[in-house]
Amino acid sequence: MIAKCKAIAHGKVALEYIFREAKLKNSLLFQELCSDTPRGIYEEMCLLSDYNSRCRNKFLRIEIGIAPADEAKMNAVKLRHLVSEFIQTMGLEKHQAVAVTHKDTDNLHIHIIANRISMDRVVYDTIFVSNRAARVAEELSRKHGLIIANEIRAEKRYQKPRTHQTREATKERLRSMAYGLLGKYANGGLNGYASFRYELRRQGVTIEQMKNKKGGIYGLKFLFEGQTFKASEIGREFGYNSLLKQFGLSYATPYLSSVPIYSLKEPLQEEKLQPVPSPEPSLVESVVDVAEGIASGVGSVLDFQVHGEDYAETAFQQRLRHEATKKKKRGRRM
Repeated sequence: MIAKCKAIAHGKVALEYIFREAKLKNSLLFQELCSDTPRGIYEEMCLLSDYNSRCRNKFLRIEIGIAPADEAKMNAVKLRHLVSEFIQTMGLEKHQAVAVTHKDTDNLHIHIIANRISMDRVVYDTIFVSNRAARVAEELSRKHGLIIANEIRAEKRYQKPRTHQTREATKERLRSMAYGLLGKYANGGLNGYASFRYELRRQGVTIEQMKNKKGGIYGLKFLFEGQTFKASEIGREFGYNSLLKQFGLSYATPYLSSVPIYSLKEPLQEEKLQPVPSPEPSLVESVVDVAEGIASGVGSVLDFQVHGEDYAETAFQQRLRHEATKKKKRGRRM
């Protein structure tokens, strides 16, 4: 069971809504009320609410949801007792209130409209009222053996890794593969970046760009063995800006990354003795085309055909233009 509560000003509209013929299923409770129509109930509530002219939101709207597994246990009598207990625990026993159930959805739920002004003309305190309603619903769920919504939410949020064994195993294989190649080609410049991309592609890994509505690249995703992983799931070194930094291509990134350059702690002895073979020129050219597509999101800063360009100066000028286009703050800055 779960509940939420809010103070509202449109009490007449709320009452008309809960009593619609297409939605109304059962009328559970009429507390401190004589009428059973939306108009009559609203007029009775106004007799009390008119005594307090300073209060704006003079009505309380409460919604209670019942878990689908608990619907079979509930009937009109049990729901009526549950609503009465909920109102008393919330401290609304001296307030006018009406409670009904709806049939327009598959899930059983209860609507309660209460007068915020009590029969003693005291205004009900609504500070953190929604949290209070959720806490009361949790207490009643424990008391009556109903399913607690917070526990279901926590169970979904903190799922055990064994829930998706195939995905976790695929992620570990991709992570070990990516870090192995990164440690091999890091700080290799453009050729190292091209070799890194080529080796991943040869082993069945596809890297795709994630673009926003304006066409700008904001991240990368990795496709491997039918699974899709964000760069952050693989490691912090594989973000869009961080990955280019690993190969000494920071001048091509729109933002400077704070991720340090990755290096293998203890490389294998065989890797120390064997020199790193340079990839074939045709393969490098094919991967450089992919790299140019990635760099297109930051303009013409990364130009593979121009040599001798002062990249530090270009980045500095870009930063100056970015500062100049910022909106100036108005008013006095204390």
